[in-house]
Amino acid sequence: MLTENKMKELEERQYRFVGNHSAVRTCNWLKESLRCDDVCYKQKFYGIQSHRCLQMTPALLCNQRCRHCWRDTSFFSSEWEGPVDDPVDIIDGCTEAQRELISGFGGNEDVPEQKLEEAKHPNQAAISLTGEPMFYPRISELIEEFHRRDFTTFLVTNGTFPERIKELKELPTNLYVSVEAPNEELYRKHCGPVEEDIWYKLQETLGLIGQLDTTTVLRITCIEGTNMHLTEEFAKLAQEAGFDYIEAKAYMHVGYSQERMDRSAMPSHRSVKRFAERIEENSNYGVSDEQERSRVVLLERKK
Repeated sequence: MLTENKMKELEERQYRFVGNHSAVRTCNWLKESLRCDDVCYKQKFYGIQSHRCLQMTPALLCNQRCRHCWRDTSFFSSEWEGPVDDPVDIIDGCTEAQRELISGFGGNEDVPEQKLEEAKHPNQAAISLTGEPMFYPRISELIEEFHRRDFTTFLVTNGTFPERIKELKELPTNLYVSVEAPNEELYRKHCGPVEEDIWYKLQETLGLIGQLDTTTVLRITCIEGTNMHLTEEFAKLAQEAGFDYIEAKAYMHVGYSQERMDRSAMPSHRSVKRFAERIEENSNYGVSDEQERSRVVLLERKK
């Protein structure tokens, strides 16, 4: 689905391609965790182990062209092309690729041998590397296969595939829905949907959240001058949908987003926390944790 030049460019950025449509890339938090420097906020919030996390995607496609996205959205297709790889082959290939990517840590005196050995056997899948994973026609089988191997799974979706969510035989451990625009006008202006009905599909997904027997998370990328004044709308959206958690995280002025957004759009942790506190004031969610370095605040629904 990618040109040879684009694949070469992404490989230089430490992506590794698996089969016809999947990719893996080691997260900086994995590397920091191996060196015992720090861990990802997901370990702090949800208890996963950063050094055993496999960050991957089964689909290098997306049906949005979000202005804040750090990825190069110009190469994204919005239609599936070619064969559909088997979930077993995808997981085997991604795991082996990650082992190769971390092989250079061997012999590093700052990396405990046991921790490196554990990292070679990941047990947490972040199905979120790039693109929209729900494009993958066998996403349900992929989640089942991860779980068969005793992985936990965090799947991040833009919420535009409600039919795929309905078809899931096993739900991911955490289902994230990324929503940067709580109203249609801002959604069409900022998120760049490539199909006319995508906003309505997102609304259908939000209507499913309360029925799902798994941990659900509303992910909000906080962007100064774009969506941080809409706390009441976000609070209403989260509450009506029934998410278990809200993650409010700062937009980071990195990657290709620098070509679309000004640095002033990146909020401080203090601003993100004020945003979260305003949601707290307007909903039944309360601030329960935060990680300043990642500029992220967690809100939990009150029982």
